[in-house]
Amino acid sequence: MDPTTQAFLAALLGAVVAGSAVLAWAISDRQQQRVPDVQEPVVPPGVAAVLSVLRSSAVVVDEADVVLKASAPAYAFGLVRGTQLVSEELADLVSQVRRDGQIRETELVMARSIGPARHVTARVAPLGSRLVLALVEDRTRERRVEAVRRDFVANVSHELKTPVGAIRLLAEATHEAAEDPVAVKRFADRMLHESDRLSRLVQQVIELSRLQGDDPPDSPIPVALDAVVEIATDTSAIDAGSKHINIVTSGTHGLKVLGSEEQITAAVANLVANAVAYSEPDSTVLVTTRESDGQVEISVVDQGIGIPNKEIDRIFERFYRVDPARHRSTGGTGLGLSIVKHVAATHGGDIRVWSAEGQGSTFTLTLPHHSSGAPSTTYQEDRP
Repeated sequence: MDPTTQAFLAALLGAVVAGSAVLAWAISDRQQQRVPDVQEPVVPPGVAAVLSVLRSSAVVVDEADVVLKASAPAYAFGLVRGTQLVSEELADLVSQVRRDGQIRETELVMARSIGPARHVTARVAPLGSRLVLALVEDRTRERRVEAVRRDFVANVSHELKTPVGAIRLLAEATHEAAEDPVAVKRFADRMLHESDRLSRLVQQVIELSRLQGDDPPDSPIPVALDAVVEIATDTSAIDAGSKHINIVTSGTHGLKVLGSEEQITAAVANLVANAVAYSEPDSTVLVTTRESDGQVEISVVDQGIGIPNKEIDRIFERFYRVDPARHRSTGGTGLGLSIVKHVAATHGGDIRVWSAEGQGSTFTLTLPHHSSGAPSTTYQEDRP
């Protein structure tokens, strides 16, 4: 074979070897690129679509505890930060489900940097062979409502037990003193007092139960505040007269609000009754009405014992009393201001208070003004 032929064959063989090497590299590179596509967990399209519109906090986690997909509420709730679960308890629950494939449901308490802890219900289930789905529902409000309901029942039971027990003891004392007219009259008067107190408590519990939902009145009507103030002051006239307290009404005449006349009257009557109950004898209680920026303000000012600053935020709680030792003599139930608060809420209004110890208090009930086109006038009236 001549040298030229040998050189041609050698060049051809080199080209074939080089081409084979290039082809082998290309095939190997393509296989390496395909491996991650096959192994990487992918959220099923149907699940991703559901998570995008789900109102609950939902999270899909892969086998490396990386969050692949989360609903918008999960981020708003603070359940996910970046691609990691924030709650260690939830992450541990996800790991347990991944190990044995069993669906788990539990309640967790999630601490927050600001504000009280959240109570949540977590349900975790396997999603395919490699992914885990966690659904989290916030139950904080339900737990708070349950706690309030338990406290309410306990407080009502305690408050009812006191006058009922007193009436029983007084009845026994009356029976034993049947031959002593003076004692019988004294015990009978006391029973009347306790029965009146019991009736007030039951009535206020009924009123408060109707207002619990904070729903607006079913059939609101224009309510004249002149009539409301008159009824509220008349209700406390006897108690005020016994303490020589002067109730003064003044302000703008002819104002109206839209809502329930019964509820608004109860709210104002409770404010006036509180002012009279906690005012010193020979003092003055002032009830004023005025319009301001489309709102009507009913203010009740007393010259009573006042409220400490640390107690102001709690006075609208049911059965809470600033001075528990005084409620026996005043006949208070601790529900009056709660009723006022709920009436304000159901009518789209507000209740606020200013107070200083030893100087008195001012409670202001604000309600939306209902304009009837009639002119308003100012007035002032004294009631002994």
